Amino acid sequence: MENNGSEQILVSVIMPAYCCAATIQRAIDSALMQEVPLEVLVLNDRSPDELDTVMEKYREVPRVRYLKNEENLGAAATRNRGVQMARGRYVAFLDADDWWEKDKLKKQLARMEQENVVLCSTARELVTPQGELTGRIIGVRERITYRSLLLHNCINCSSVLLETKVAREFPMTHEDSHEDYITWLGILKKYGRAAAINEPLLKYRLTASGKSGSKLKSARMTYSAYRYAGFGRAAAGALFCAYAVNGVAKYAAAYFRGKR
Repeated sequence: MENNGSEQILVSVIMPAYCCAATIQRAIDSALMQEVPLEVLVLNDRSPDELDTVMEKYREVPRVRYLKNEENLGAAATRNRGVQMARGRYVAFLDADDWWEKDKLKKQLARMEQENVVLCSTARELVTPQGELTGRIIGVRERITYRSLLLHNCINCSSVLLETKVAREFPMTHEDSHEDYITWLGILKKYGRAAAINEPLLKYRLTASGKSGSKLKSARMTYSAYRYAGFGRAAAGALFCAYAVNGVAKYAAAYFRGKR
C-alpha cells in the first residue's frame, strides 16, 4: 500500500514499525495533525503482530505511505531506508509508540529558519507504558553545540527535524550502540550546532524493552558510541563519566518537576 499525495511535501515523517500495533495509530494521527505539508512513511520491519490490520485504516489516506521490509533490518537501517525514500526537504523521526503535539513541526521549521541550522529537537514529556502523561519533563538547551552534546545527549530521536540531505550524509549505523547519538555527533561536528525548543512537544513513552530500559545496557552502549565516534578508551571513559553525571541530573530534575 503506497499512496501519492498531490500536495507538495515539505516534511517526510519516518516511522519504523515493529510490534507496535497497539500504539502506532496515535503516533500516525499526531503526525497527520501537523500544520505543514507532509508525508508519513510507515516502514513495517517484518512485524509479527496485527500491524497490517491497523494500517488498513490509512489505505485511502494520500499522505500515508505504508512499506514493508523484505527482511528484519532493525530500527536504524529502517530509518535509513525511509530517509532514502523521503520526498520532503526535511525528515522527522517518530517512533511508533511516541506522539507529538500538533504544532511541533511548525514551531521547529520556524526555529530552524531563525537559527540557520540543519537540525532541531525539542523537550519531551515522559509517558507511562500505558500511555498516561506523567508530568515529568526532560528539558533541553535551545542551542546545542558539538561540545555540549559530547557531555550529554539531549537530542531525542523522536523529537528531531533534520534536513533530508544531511540525514542522507549521516546515516545511522552501529545499532548495537546508540546509533542516533553517533549520528547527531557527526552532524554537529561538521555543522557546528543545532537548535532546540524547550517545550515538551514530544510525548515519549517509557518501555522496559527499549534500548534505554536497562540502565547498565544503556551505559555500555553510550561508552561504545564514544568509541565508534573515534575516541580512545581513556577519552571515551572520561566522556562517559560526564555523561552519567548529566544523565542523573536530567532525570532528577524531571522527577521533581513531576512532583509539583
